[in-house]
Amino acid sequence: MRWTSSAAAAMALAASSAQAQAPAPPGVQLYGIVDAGVERVNNVGAAGRSVTRMPGLSGGQLPSRWGLRGNEDLGGGQRAVFTLESGFGVDTGNLLQGGRGFGRQAFVGLSGGWGTLTLGRHWTMTFFSMLDADVIGPSVFGLAAFDPYLPNARTDNSVSYRGTFQGVTLGATYSLGRDGAPPANCGGENAAGECRAWSLLAKYDAPTWGVALAHDKLEGGATGGFFGQPAGTLPAAGNTDARTHLNGYLRFGTLKLGAGLVRRELKVSPAPLSTDLYYLGLSTPVAGAFSVDAQVIALRDERPDANARALVVRGNYAFSRRTSAYALLGRVSNGGTAAYSVTAGEAASVAPAAGRGQTGVMLGLRHSF
Repeated sequence: MRWTSSAAAAMALAASSAQAQAPAPPGVQLYGIVDAGVERVNNVGAAGRSVTRMPGLSGGQLPSRWGLRGNEDLGGGQRAVFTLESGFGVDTGNLLQGGRGFGRQAFVGLSGGWGTLTLGRHWTMTFFSMLDADVIGPSVFGLAAFDPYLPNARTDNSVSYRGTFQGVTLGATYSLGRDGAPPANCGGENAAGECRAWSLLAKYDAPTWGVALAHDKLEGGATGGFFGQPAGTLPAAGNTDARTHLNGYLRFGTLKLGAGLVRRELKVSPAPLSTDLYYLGLSTPVAGAFSVDAQVIALRDERPDANARALVVRGNYAFSRRTSAYALLGRVSNGGTAAYSVTAGEAASVAPAAGRGQTGVMLGLRHSF
């Protein structure tokens, strides 16, 4: 069997993140992904120099992580389930997600034919809505360069439900305090009702196509921020950061097309913001174990001359089902006031000057277990 980069990566990502939607043998499983690479980006800062480095916040193809998941058969088709998942940077071995022990996922719950209900730290429904349509996924070059929240859409202190019925998946999360780890970015769980968050998902998957609609809303608080932004970015309970995501995919034999739109509404005073993030991608095997993924991305920003666009191409060689080598090429073009980097890995340190474009290349290796 040939393993394309998107197929192997999606399998690894979905397997390590699924909340026991399909019955698994009772017991505990150790799993993970180790992904590292070296990237070179040009036009960095006002001097326009080039930087070569190992990005630490993300693997080139998939973020590195290890985890434990398990279940117990309770009888009558019911199971107890849990997942504990930790993210780390291969370049230094440091824990990610603010140094949390299990910053990617930490939950316990019950599962059955009615779906799965869990309590803890979860992905929001934004994550599950993107699994099929975003062919590049949480790569260091990709959608995360324009909106780092998308591959990091998680909330603390949350209740999560997902169920699939004849191809229709319905899901929801609700958080009483979406970022409670010290130092608290937006801890919530107080009488003021601050820092809450919720998300909804409706998804349909047929044998050769699928569509998804998700809505994800973060509420502010006295110290409220959101991923990639400092505390105080959403400084009051009335401030919100909401994303509505509509996407779909088509399969033509081994060729896959995916497209989507993310509408973002950031409501803060005195400068509310609206953006639209569009993407269109394809994934296909080329020859033997070699495959190619490509994606075009466009950001429409309501602020003057702040639009941006990008092109990402990824080649992947699968040594096996678990091990792949890959090469990434990306190019971002910025409007006069925009300064997006081509890379999402610690992007602020290598961002170009406003209005300048940037090109990046990366070579890496990924192994899953």
